[in-house]
Amino acid sequence: MKSMVETGRVSPAFVTPSTPARTVRVMLVEDHPIMRIGIAALMATRADLESVAQAGTGEEAVVLHEKHQPDVTLMDLRLPGMSGVETILAIRRKSPKARFIVLTTYEGDEDIHQAVQAGASGYVIKGMPHETLMNAISKVHAGGLFLPPTVRRTLAARTPSAELSAREREVLVRIAQGKSNKEIAGELGIAEITVKCRVSTILHRLNVNDRTQAVVMALQRGLLHL
Repeated sequence: MKSMVETGRVSPAFVTPSTPARTVRVMLVEDHPIMRIGIAALMATRADLESVAQAGTGEEAVVLHEKHQPDVTLMDLRLPGMSGVETILAIRRKSPKARFIVLTTYEGDEDIHQAVQAGASGYVIKGMPHETLMNAISKVHAGGLFLPPTVRRTLAARTPSAELSAREREVLVRIAQGKSNKEIAGELGIAEITVKCRVSTILHRLNVNDRTQAVVMALQRGLLHL
């Protein structure tokens, strides 16, 4: 079907030109320089994206975010010093409306849960196609939530009963280090019987039978990172 301009029913002088899409200003927080260069190069191929800042640590990201006020921040979870989740929380204390997409290799339900709880609106695994990241940036910039199907399924499978308290996490870290109940008790300043009870609770909540299985499960879920 011909347009009204083509048929002459409307003068071209009165046709409003389409407004160019606004450029999305992106900050990248990633401690690996090669990864930063690659993602920046990918964004450079897009007219609708602009890389405004890059940070290699969480502390640097907090400073640069306040300076540049990006529309969307791509955040790795594993950073030297402050973690990605801690960095998101620190930035949101100053800029509550800041928008984040986690870009990580971590696929555990606890990783995803912690990131979303901190304020991430998107979660992309680094091995996913680059189109997935581009779609995530567009959707999050528009105010939406972007969780790919695999991420949604992982998050949906998470059960609140499997959560560990801060003290249980401290015990779990030391279990992963191969320390005995006596050694853990000495480091944490608690009774050995208390440690034994904590270990039993950890095994129950992770639905495993022994300490080795607990460490393996914790790594898979993102409760521990080596």
